[in-house]
Amino acid sequence: MAGGGFVSQGGGKQHAGEVNNFVIITCLVAAMGGLIFGYDLGISGGVTSMAPFLQKFFPAVYEQEAKAQGGNQYCKFDSQLLTLFTSSLYLAALVASFFASMITRMFGRKMSMLVGGLVFLLGSILNGAAINIAMLIIGRLLLGFGIGFANQSVPVYLSEMAPAKIRGALNIGFQMAITLGILVANLVNYGTAQIKSGWGWRLSLALAAVPAIMMTVGAFFLPDTPNSILERGNMEKAKAMLQKIRGLDNVDEEFQDLVDACEAAKKVQHPWKNILQPRYRPQLVICVVIPFFQQLTGINVITFYAPVLYKTLGFGDSASLMSAVISGVVNVIATIVSIVTVDRFGRKALFLEGGIQMFVSQLAVGGMIWKSFGVNGEGSMSGGIEADILLALICVYVAGFAWSWGPLGWLVPSEICPLEIRSAGQAINVSVNMFWTFVIGQLFLSMLCHLKFGLFFFFAGFVAIMTIFIFWFLPETKNVPIEEMNTVWKAHWFWGKFIPDDAVIGHHVSMEPYGKGV
Repeated sequence: MAGGGFVSQGGGKQHAGEVNNFVIITCLVAAMGGLIFGYDLGISGGVTSMAPFLQKFFPAVYEQEAKAQGGNQYCKFDSQLLTLFTSSLYLAALVASFFASMITRMFGRKMSMLVGGLVFLLGSILNGAAINIAMLIIGRLLLGFGIGFANQSVPVYLSEMAPAKIRGALNIGFQMAITLGILVANLVNYGTAQIKSGWGWRLSLALAAVPAIMMTVGAFFLPDTPNSILERGNMEKAKAMLQKIRGLDNVDEEFQDLVDACEAAKKVQHPWKNILQPRYRPQLVICVVIPFFQQLTGINVITFYAPVLYKTLGFGDSASLMSAVISGVVNVIATIVSIVTVDRFGRKALFLEGGIQMFVSQLAVGGMIWKSFGVNGEGSMSGGIEADILLALICVYVAGFAWSWGPLGWLVPSEICPLEIRSAGQAINVSVNMFWTFVIGQLFLSMLCHLKFGLFFFFAGFVAIMTIFIFWFLPETKNVPIEEMNTVWKAHWFWGKFIPDDAVIGHHVSMEPYGKGV
């Protein structure tokens, strides 16, 4: 996995200069954009398993759940309206990511983060105060708009600010913030569900304002990236910012790379048309396939609906919310593992290991649910040891995701695109991700009802396919300066034929095919 021999680093560009505190603090503040996404992912599943919330907004589901005591457990939450509450957000995020792409290009990454934080804040206020389903759904749509802006701008911002040798670790700060958001949301749900008078769900939804305020205030104080300042035509300011983030006075060589990339980008009037050209085929395929596969690992089933899923499997109210907290803690710890290892072992090793781990644990989870509930969904987990084993298997699965597809699904697409298609590439990444998040969010409870335990085998099948895809088609990108990424594609056994010679900076590439196998 070393892969160090196939790209000359262009005289150590982007590697000189110490990693300074300014960059690290800047990247940590920017990564807070992940908090709003994570908090929301974690909160909606818990709220939809709370009885007072269901009674007020979804009385039909509440009655259905009460009836299912002892009957078919697979179908007790099957309601399109309930899933619309969760998934409407992702449709809004999908639409927003296209607007965000234009704003990110024209006004800078920072402006997109500010807009995202403010709109999300508005949505959380509406949701906490909701008195009917319309207020609830409009609030969700605003939250989605905020998330679309944040997810579009933050990963690009992080990739542009970070020096190549720690780009992976700093970029995963975004995923780290998502997992912390999920964990905090699980803890909040556990706490608010204990409120006897039944208004706990309001507190859960309104507290989304906290990460929104943190992100908005943070974005207000952040500097813009040198790439973004250049894109808007201010060379002196861009150079000064580059010197500041690299901690060096002499950044001429790297600055020249940025200027060249920016000149090339300026010639591109239509990044959307451009990304369809054959020379960008590898980036386009990866920006579509990786987010698609990331959702078909089945992770959001666990994240959104963990409390609902545990309740379906017969855990009590408190136990199901507590189990969600446990898988949330595992998620955070495994993401830390990813931060430590991604620039050392590389992206590919983590993808492959995580894929195998998820595949095995999903087969085991499906097998256990089949054993307990059979095909007709009648039965229960014989508490104690069986439920503990199931929870442990789900945690093994969550860990596998959290150090592979979770963070890398955001990192890899944001670091592989040249500047002229970077905004478009990231918008495609976010919108494909949100589209499939929406589809799975909307269909999951119905799929559980119809596919039953087979749902876990369905996702395991996709995990097998995506692991094989990564093995053959993803080259290693660790430690490669972001403006020299074409060298990696040019050297790849399959993608090399799409990359014209003039697209490789300095043409310093040894042409042995790279990326076949590990």
